[in-house]
Amino acid sequence: MDRTHQLIIIGGGPAGLSAGLYASRSKLDTLLIEKAGLGGQILNAEMVENYPGFPQGISGSELGALIAQQATKYGLLTAFAEVQGIEIRGAEEVVSTSEGQYRAKAVIIAGGCEHSKLGVPGEEGFTGRGVSYCAMCDGAFFRDQVVAVVGGGNVALNDALFLTRFATKVIVIHRRDQLRATRILQDRAFANPRIEFLWDTVVESITGDKLVREIRLRNVKTGNSSSLDVSGVFAAVGLRPNTGYLKGLLKLDEGGFIPVNNQMETEVPGIFAAGDIRVGSIRQVVSAAGDGATAAIAAERFLSSV
Repeated sequence: MDRTHQLIIIGGGPAGLSAGLYASRSKLDTLLIEKAGLGGQILNAEMVENYPGFPQGISGSELGALIAQQATKYGLLTAFAEVQGIEIRGAEEVVSTSEGQYRAKAVIIAGGCEHSKLGVPGEEGFTGRGVSYCAMCDGAFFRDQVVAVVGGGNVALNDALFLTRFATKVIVIHRRDQLRATRILQDRAFANPRIEFLWDTVVESITGDKLVREIRLRNVKTGNSSSLDVSGVFAAVGLRPNTGYLKGLLKLDEGGFIPVNNQMETEVPGIFAAGDIRVGSIRQVVSAAGDGATAAIAAERFLSSV
């Protein structure tokens, strides 16, 4: 692309959209690049209860749409493409995407994370045929069936609670003997008669015919193996940052997350990171929005100094 923007934002989740809101409202020529839909992972949340200003809670899809509507109010430009790399050429960053190249004088990386996979036999083959990473997207396909949720954090319990709307039984499989989710989610899950728990257990493989029919399990303390008849497996075992294209450009920690200072600045001048993709993120919508605002203000200061 011939045009050089002042700022490019990579990622259209709460961090990227908040950065776009602050940058465009400050009259910066800003382009936001998103590979899917504006809103990010929040679109998969049935209900967000801890975002200020919504005392009754708000659905993730509705909140994502509202944030996107506000972010684009002041002239934020958007492009839908998958980012493949960033190259520094003199005083500019060139962002290569599936739809071509874009140039800017500063970049905010807010590409978020993707769901980690279980890494077991059968997972890839049955993805979309019983294996899912999005309860909100696929839960309705499992009406009156038995499903498993693998994980012990907030995402796992939110998924399990949502799936009780459809499934006759939801079995939460966790490799430890205690959950990592917030207490309020634990209380709700323990009180739900459709949710059962398998502790100290991992999935060894997923089998079936055209669809998932069974999972093989192993108790990590006793070593005993067992099987479980299920129609669906929902993996909620963590997130991995979308930073593969940054290797060689930025320093990443052992998990692939981006180290930043309290101004969201990376080690490379003019490149910032915000939201779930950075080291130390608490992975909440409200904190991601704050990161985006901080990064945009820092980027504006950087641009005024060059």
